[in-house]
Amino acid sequence: MVILAVYAGKTTFGKQFGAALLVIVFTAIIANLKLIPSASNSIPLYSAIFKYVAPISIFYLLLNVNLISIKRAGLPMIGLFLIGSLATTLGILISWFVLSPERVLGEDGKIIAGMLTGTYTGGSVNFNAVALEYNFQENGILYAGTIAVDNVVTTLWIIATLTFPIILGRLWRGKPNFKTNTHHTQDQHPEDETIDLVSLMWLLFLGISAFNIADLIKEFIPQIPSILTLSTIGIVLAQTKFIANLKGSHNLGLYLVFIFLAVIGAFCEISAVAQLKDVGITLLLFAGLAVFLHGIIVIILGGLLYRDWEMIAIVSQANVGGGTTAIALAESFGRKELILPAILVGTLGTALGTYLGFFVVYIL
Repeated sequence: MVILAVYAGKTTFGKQFGAALLVIVFTAIIANLKLIPSASNSIPLYSAIFKYVAPISIFYLLLNVNLISIKRAGLPMIGLFLIGSLATTLGILISWFVLSPERVLGEDGKIIAGMLTGTYTGGSVNFNAVALEYNFQENGILYAGTIAVDNVVTTLWIIATLTFPIILGRLWRGKPNFKTNTHHTQDQHPEDETIDLVSLMWLLFLGISAFNIADLIKEFIPQIPSILTLSTIGIVLAQTKFIANLKGSHNLGLYLVFIFLAVIGAFCEISAVAQLKDVGITLLLFAGLAVFLHGIIVIILGGLLYRDWEMIAIVSQANVGGGTTAIALAESFGRKELILPAILVGTLGTALGTYLGFFVVYIL
């Protein structure tokens, strides 16, 4: 699917969407046709990709980050992210009062609302933090159903965030004075297209070593997320001349991101939602409307403040999908200067999400 998406992304039609979006769509189609495993019959390979490939892909992409280039992006990203977190909470509350999901879900509805607030602020860590507090994972079918719905909505939102900057860029032009001119394509960076043996062996060694060091530090200091340690190692190394001279880190990172996005596509399992019947439809409408409202609020406020549609999409993705998908989006848009801020706001989301999740449970 990655090979197909990359080639399709080079066609006249495919260029409008990009390889990142195409790999999600292609894999989602074949997973729903039951040609490959999906979320309900997941295989160890998928778990390994989430555990190892996704973090190491971020590490490789960070080896291209120049700290000077991200200064302008930092504060606007944090401001937009806080708006996005507020928009998630408002989206869940408005969706609750519009759809009244408690009529189908009962008392569990409040807990689900809190779980979804958490996950659409900072990712699955917050989803599970709220679930564990109320022992919701013991409610097997409903817990699995909520995860299935979350996977579908998250995948659809990745597709939306890859698409709306193109559409809005034409309808409501961005502010040229704010948008940085650090777009890059492979054509503009021919030095990164070829990877020699020395670069390859160093990159593989550094990626695996950095991952294990981050894992080791997490064992001794559990409060520090391993992705944060891994990112820090990558950023520090990126400032050295030796690492800057290695060839192929960008392409290697991008390839691993595509592999990760393929699994995201495979997890978009429509049949799992359909099997839940009324409960599944209620969950899908509730979560879908909440994320849609989040998007509307972020687009309107972000448009009035900054009008950098790619940045707005990346921040929204950091909320709904978490830091890894936000970084994949930044890479797809060719916005190197937004990769590090995407990690920072992703971490901020992990910190905020659980609090907002419990807040929603409390007020409902």
